[in-house]
Amino acid sequence: MKNPNAASMNRRKFLRGTGVALGLPWLETFAANDSGPDTAPKRFVSVYHPDGVGLPVKADPAWKDWSWFPRGGERDFELTKVLDVLEPLRKEITIYSGLSHPAARTVHGHSNADQYLTGAATGGHGAYKNSISLDQVYAAQAGEFTRHSSLVMSTNGGVGGPRGAQTQSYNREGRPIPAMNHPKQIFDLLFVTSGKDAAAKLARSKSALDLLIVNTRSFGRKLSKHDQETLEQYLDAVRDTEVKLTKARKWIDTPVPKVDTRNLTLEAGPKEARLYFQTMYELIYLSFLSDSTRVATFQLGRENGGGSHDLLSKAVGFGNAHGLTHAVKKPKGWENLGTYNRYQAEEFGRFVQKLKDTREPNGQGSLLDNTFAMHGSASSSFHLSRNYPIISAGGKNLGFKNGRYLKFGKGNEDNQAGAGIVSDRGWQGKVAVEELPLSQLFVTVLQRLGVETESFGGITGTLGRV
Repeated sequence: MKNPNAASMNRRKFLRGTGVALGLPWLETFAANDSGPDTAPKRFVSVYHPDGVGLPVKADPAWKDWSWFPRGGERDFELTKVLDVLEPLRKEITIYSGLSHPAARTVHGHSNADQYLTGAATGGHGAYKNSISLDQVYAAQAGEFTRHSSLVMSTNGGVGGPRGAQTQSYNREGRPIPAMNHPKQIFDLLFVTSGKDAAAKLARSKSALDLLIVNTRSFGRKLSKHDQETLEQYLDAVRDTEVKLTKARKWIDTPVPKVDTRNLTLEAGPKEARLYFQTMYELIYLSFLSDSTRVATFQLGRENGGGSHDLLSKAVGFGNAHGLTHAVKKPKGWENLGTYNRYQAEEFGRFVQKLKDTREPNGQGSLLDNTFAMHGSASSSFHLSRNYPIISAGGKNLGFKNGRYLKFGKGNEDNQAGAGIVSDRGWQGKVAVEELPLSQLFVTVLQRLGVETESFGGITGTLGRV
């Protein structure tokens, strides 16, 4: 058996002589549970859309067709025109209502995307502190077995700013992980960068990470408290880079998988919304199929409009996406917003169907059976941070029972709390209903993915009936 100290010394020697440009931060594992060669990989993907959904009041003629939430009970629910594109997948999906993050319930919807996968009390103003996101908790465990610990994507790319996130993924220090938004960049990361050229690039970098750590710590005590915090943040980034280098060394000589690229349009951008959407989903599909990663996030733009995501609604013949939420009282306003929400659901459904149609190489069901796919927003009606509209799909082999509409909490059985809000004054109003913490669903998801935990985001316990 090799001496672990010797292995550590070899690793340090390697780091002194090599380096690599910063890419996606890689998080160290909390636990490593090898799933074994004969067990299908467990996967997680979360798709986030900004600006919430349409919720007209019952008295509005638009309520029957263009309110997002279904009608009816757990099994006999009826989808409105917003989600009826998912009817062929009815047995594969679950729709949730009555869930939200307690810390965000009084935060305006323009500022709440940051906490969707973290549950952190990021607030609407003042001091800002986030925490690790759901995907990265699982990536810390599953990432040991794949080339990439996670795939972080968005239409806008980068990280955005505090309360203006353009990424859904946050590392263990609560710092945002930059999202990629160019299909070719993502494809090259997954399937091109390897072999001798990549090894040469790695060798030429000559990053002296060890020297950086020693030198910066040596004068750290001489700095002000603020500068010490800045230094610690810098060293966190260095540590992430160090882990990245170790992972690069492990995979550098491993051939990248060959994939079918016929369904890819790598140069598509948001102006070609349908091609762009489908190509980004196709990249997630290929990353799962090739087992390049088992964790992915995809954010369809940032809250409060702006940026390339506003172009996605052009796919259904409308102007900027964010403007649809502010125009619901205009003629056909609810229908227009509902049509855009329908398009989002349609593309998610196309992705889910592809996972369902693809068998696992080891015969243990389909890719969908071993994947928990989530689609949702941190707002419901007009930037109200309550009653998150969430759909999940798949996960049969993980223990999820689909074909259901699950209502949680009390006092909002018909999902009319907050309905009809059409101005920024509405989110400040009191909503006299009881909702359950979304983090309880996240604890359930993590446990079924194989992560040993009883809490997430400061919330303990699982979500019953799921």
